[in-house]
Amino acid sequence: MALYSEKVMDHFRNPRNVGVIEDANGVGEVGNARCGDIMKMYLKIEDDVVKDVKFETFGCGSAIASSSMATELIKGKPLSEVKQLTNEAVAEALDGLPAYKMHCSVLAEEAIQAALEDYYKKTNKKD
Repeated sequence: MALYSEKVMDHFRNPRNVGVIEDANGVGEVGNARCGDIMKMYLKIEDDVVKDVKFETFGCGSAIASSSMATELIKGKPLSEVKQLTNEAVAEALDGLPAYKMHCSVLAEEAIQAALEDYYKKTNKKD
């Protein structure tokens, strides 16, 4: 059996939404010193909907794939749905991750949550 699913490999080889949003109104950066993965998420939110999302990730293939899939899962979604995104949903959408790589999906969830917190802080809105 392959170590990684085809979806993980596809999102690693062809990551979606890579880059920076210069006028992002929510930015979150998280990292895991143990494994060295660092993720930065940029959100452009309008009318309580994620209009655009980009990421920069320094890390392993699972971290890149998790970042890519997480952006696909929240793009165009209302904040009420985005706030509910879990690392399990990211891993499931990738058709699973090896147990020792689940922390990558956790980082993706945490990066989105950090970007949302930044958005609420910058806009003085309540979540």
